[in-house]
Amino acid sequence: MSNNTATIKTRKNLVSTRTITMTALLAAISYVLAFLEFPVPLSPSFARMDLSDLPALIGAFAFGPVTGVMIELIKNILQLLSTSTGGIGELANFLMGASYVLAAGFIYKYKKTRKMAMWACAISSVVMGIAAAIVNYFILLPLFETFMPLDQLIASFGEFLPFIKTKLDVVLFNALPFNILKGLVIGAIAMMIYKKLTPILKGETLK
Repeated sequence: MSNNTATIKTRKNLVSTRTITMTALLAAISYVLAFLEFPVPLSPSFARMDLSDLPALIGAFAFGPVTGVMIELIKNILQLLSTSTGGIGELANFLMGASYVLAAGFIYKYKKTRKMAMWACAISSVVMGIAAAIVNYFILLPLFETFMPLDQLIASFGEFLPFIKTKLDVVLFNALPFNILKGLVIGAIAMMIYKKLTPILKGETLK
């Protein structure tokens, strides 16, 4: 019994150590991906997107929702080293990313099947869209207003979507749908690569 107990304890320690190591690695990859930005369709040039939530989503699937949130947190703490927003942008990014991976991680944890993973990606994309709408309205757009008058800010979005006339329009017709689309794209990529990465993430190739 004592040998079995020792073996179980050793395995738990190995799993814990590997989880910590993979969390740090995925956070580092997420941080690097944050610098690879792309223009947002039907949006002004200052509206950019990246795929930095992808490693956090993979971490949430592999190790649970808390790990996904930790990856988002570490990424944004690292971004504070070169922030130009006084931490406000990083806070907003964390809130949106954390809502995404937390929802996906909890849903996938309930039943780890491909079908459930697809539902997790779809539902969490909507969750992130709603979170992004709230964050944009109360945090990001006020932040942009410090660099550009509100009317000019709204007009810059209206150049692409003429029916955008108010701050709420920017949120409902740009931030909300865009972030849902972003979540779906990241989820689709995760679906394509997750199973191939699982043995590496969990050390199964070493068994």
